[in-house]
Amino acid sequence: MSVRALPLLFLNLGGEMLYILDQRLRAQNIPGDKARRVLHDIILTMFNKSFIEELLKPQELYSKKALRTIYDRLAHASIMKLNQASMDKLYDLMTMALKYQVLLCPRPKDVLLVTFNHLDTIKGLIQDNPALLHLVDETLRQLIEVYGGLSAGEFQLIRQTLLTFFQDLHIRVSLFLKDKVQNSNGRFVLPVSGPVPWGIEVPGLIRMFDNKGEEVRRVEFPHGGNYVAAPKEGSFEVYGDRVLKLGTNMYSVNRPVETHTSGTSKNLASQTQQSIAPNPLAKEELNFLAKLMGGMEIKKTSGPEPGFRLNLFTTDEEEEQAALTRPEELSHEVVNIQATQDQQRNQELARIMGEFEVMDQPRWSASKGDDLLAMMDEL
Repeated sequence: MSVRALPLLFLNLGGEMLYILDQRLRAQNIPGDKARRVLHDIILTMFNKSFIEELLKPQELYSKKALRTIYDRLAHASIMKLNQASMDKLYDLMTMALKYQVLLCPRPKDVLLVTFNHLDTIKGLIQDNPALLHLVDETLRQLIEVYGGLSAGEFQLIRQTLLTFFQDLHIRVSLFLKDKVQNSNGRFVLPVSGPVPWGIEVPGLIRMFDNKGEEVRRVEFPHGGNYVAAPKEGSFEVYGDRVLKLGTNMYSVNRPVETHTSGTSKNLASQTQQSIAPNPLAKEELNFLAKLMGGMEIKKTSGPEPGFRLNLFTTDEEEEQAALTRPEELSHEVVNIQATQDQQRNQELARIMGEFEVMDQPRWSASKGDDLLAMMDEL
């Protein structure tokens, strides 16, 4: 397992989350200032300088449960709130979109281009905020510094680590089903056409050489696809043409973002419960840590600003139906993050954190969920 996969997983999933929330904010006609506030608050939390620096340190991937809890916290870093059914749908869309992108990467190193595409598109959401633009650009520079010198073998290990993380997820997404890139069982259809990886020739030709290394014969064979040579290599600089389109915003056009969970077996439900059900104690700790990161405290120039609920479904009825059809063992309480501070609550969370600090454990312990919390604890 690669110790360099976690930052790419976190940033790419975060990018997909921002794409979806941006689409739903526009679809539900949320006022522009509120929608902008939501996206900017999430981006500020996500690209916190200290957090990114810790995230980029070599470390193994963490559990699905720990990552899911982080995205619960990120999604509620502003005045917006999602109920459990919508949060489930949001996370399903995020994970399946990134799984498809990693599967389709022409070469392992291109997972970095996918990440750059996410960050480039995020910058388009914050063009009017120089401070946030600087944070994202700084993250790009750190990614180039960390990943620029990795070998092809190391990128292959990163890609395999990401695919292992996604291998048990087969959630059907209507957008993928309509585009015929996903089968009804939730598995993706890999194309046998398009550009080959940069530096690779189009298949269909066998060359034979003699013992002096000179070509003596050529044989062509049918490859069964419609391949073309890659026009050029994508840019791995802070600014440039990435060439690869994977990781760009597929919700930029008005398209529905429905999901249909396959639910083919009880084992799937059991695995999902084990993977994503947030640990209540971990959620308390994350709420406190989010305050330390600057994601909880939201400064207001005037009186209290009312929050609003975002629905990831077309109607409230669909959202309610999704909540009712969700297996009971996977259900847990609605996530409701307050946008204002509560001094007494903060003191209680500080007390809880103090108890955690007494525990003498190595920084990267056997529990991957605890590892992630420990990493955030040091911000």
